[in-house]
Amino acid sequence: MIQDFLIGLVLVAATVSLHTLGLAGLTAFLLSHPPKSNRLGSLTWLLTRTAWFLVFLHGAGVSLWAIAYRLLDCMPDIGSAFYFSGTTYTTIGYGDMVLPAGWRLLAPLEGMTGILMSSLSGAYFFGVVTRVFGAKLAGKEK
Repeated sequence: MIQDFLIGLVLVAATVSLHTLGLAGLTAFLLSHPPKSNRLGSLTWLLTRTAWFLVFLHGAGVSLWAIAYRLLDCMPDIGSAFYFSGTTYTTIGYGDMVLPAGWRLLAPLEGMTGILMSSLSGAYFFGVVTRVFGAKLAGKEK
């Protein structure tokens, strides 16, 4: 039980670090490439690219856990590992696959991490929307 908890904590730290680095890179990109106009199409394209990047970032987090499940021999193949990780990270948890008895603590740790990282992404997306539309509204006031 201690071993799976410690490995889980390392995976949590790796997932948070990956997400933090990704958001830092996305922030740098967005600040250096502001929308060219305040038109709806330009803003929609900005938010679409932001959403795509966030989905990619979560996919990278799922991949981290899936690779760990496969390396720990918790899943029979890499496809099953990705499927289990994806449903666990997103807290869908169909229950059609479970980890071996000695590794079951990893699943709730991944689920909690997925909730936290999804919440962070939601807050980030809200921040982008607020900044873009706040700037648009501020421009109308002048």
